[in-house]
Amino acid sequence: MTSSLATVAYIGATILFILCLGGLSNQETARRGNLYGIVGMAIAVLATILGPQVTAAGLPYIIGAMLVGAVVGLYAAKRVQMTQMPELVALMHSLVGLAAVLVGYANFVDPAVSVGLTPAENTIHEIEMYLGVLIGAVTFSGSIIAFCKLSGKISGKPLLLPGRHWINLIGLLIVIWFGYRFVAAHGVSEAMLPMIVMTVIALLFGVHMVMAIGGADMPVVVSMLNSYSGWAAAATGFMLNNDLLIVTGALVGSSGAILSYIMCNAMNRNFISVIAGGFGTESGAAAKPAGDAAQPAGEVTPISATETAELLKDAKDVIIVPGYGMAVAQAQHTVFEITKALRERGVNVRFGIHPVAGRMPGHMNVLLAEAKVPYDIVFEMDELNDDFPGADVAMVIGANDIVNPAAQEDPASPIAGMPVLEVWKAKNSIVMKRSMASGYAGVDNPLFYKDNNRMLFGDAKKMLDEVLVALKS
Repeated sequence: MTSSLATVAYIGATILFILCLGGLSNQETARRGNLYGIVGMAIAVLATILGPQVTAAGLPYIIGAMLVGAVVGLYAAKRVQMTQMPELVALMHSLVGLAAVLVGYANFVDPAVSVGLTPAENTIHEIEMYLGVLIGAVTFSGSIIAFCKLSGKISGKPLLLPGRHWINLIGLLIVIWFGYRFVAAHGVSEAMLPMIVMTVIALLFGVHMVMAIGGADMPVVVSMLNSYSGWAAAATGFMLNNDLLIVTGALVGSSGAILSYIMCNAMNRNFISVIAGGFGTESGAAAKPAGDAAQPAGEVTPISATETAELLKDAKDVIIVPGYGMAVAQAQHTVFEITKALRERGVNVRFGIHPVAGRMPGHMNVLLAEAKVPYDIVFEMDELNDDFPGADVAMVIGANDIVNPAAQEDPASPIAGMPVLEVWKAKNSIVMKRSMASGYAGVDNPLFYKDNNRMLFGDAKKMLDEVLVALKS
């Protein structure tokens, strides 16, 4: 394949990637968007391995690597549960970061790379390598920690080191200084030490950055790491002079950054603070009620599965709010069966989705789609909040902070100002939880003590199965 033909293929793949992002912006077109992405990537891979930059001698190695990757990918796709998608996404991000680091080092030690370059061009190329390895290393280690947090291998609580902001600042200054030493160095041997020091600091920063962010902010972290992986790919594209990698990386990086910004607004978080590992604020910490914050008072009113079914039978309008508890219990299929049974009775059933419900962007949407819940009854928070006063029953499944009225009613609350689903405005609300434990934000929920609220305690899957049986009886 000639260079011109490869360029045309890259342009076609780029267009398909843009169409992919457009398709993924809507539930109804998400499947088509995925198809565009698959076709675009297939074209890009074929154009790369058949292009002029790959020699016949290197072709068997590339094909072998692709086969290994394909086998691993197929195995993971078949074994992974929908509830495990957040940690899988984080793990995939780590591989992108690792690839950027390895490509950067390979580019760095290859003497043929700098042949024919002017001094100015060589300086630019060295900066590209340095930044590519830097972003890749941060992405790699940060994604590994995110994977461990999401999978429960390490605690989701933030690790806040004393003077962590000074540590970050000193690390940044060292990286800048060694960046200068790297560019000014003569030869690979002289530049190797600055490169290694920077890589170690970048790896440590990635760990420190994600460890300092609490579990409540993990959806933002996943989105942020997605953005970092895009920028790492773009930096790799500059190193390899590959236009497709540059464009694709920029698309992923910018879209991830935009999504992170949107989610930060949805959680009343500072965007710069989160992406910098909580720099300048304690927002990444598990919040504790302030001394003057209003403390919920009263007694909770429990309800049985049978009583829940009776309330649902008598209702005309039901709004269901899923949370991470539904994902953990793998109750989405039972939720669909309950939804189907209620709709057959003529009940208007809708779902209210908070932007940060779950462990990754769109987590609840993915689970509901997997359970074949119709797209047209799934609504975003802003679309549904005004309808709660007219609902007979608002049913919360394993959610806490996203339905906490303290965000609106208590200015001293750590989550004050965070947009929430106003389930307490419904005629009746039912909250499903295993216990009275607080959510990720560490704040008690006044909703539990309201007169119109009932608590259905127990495993979400088990209790919903009982509700379904009672509904059908």
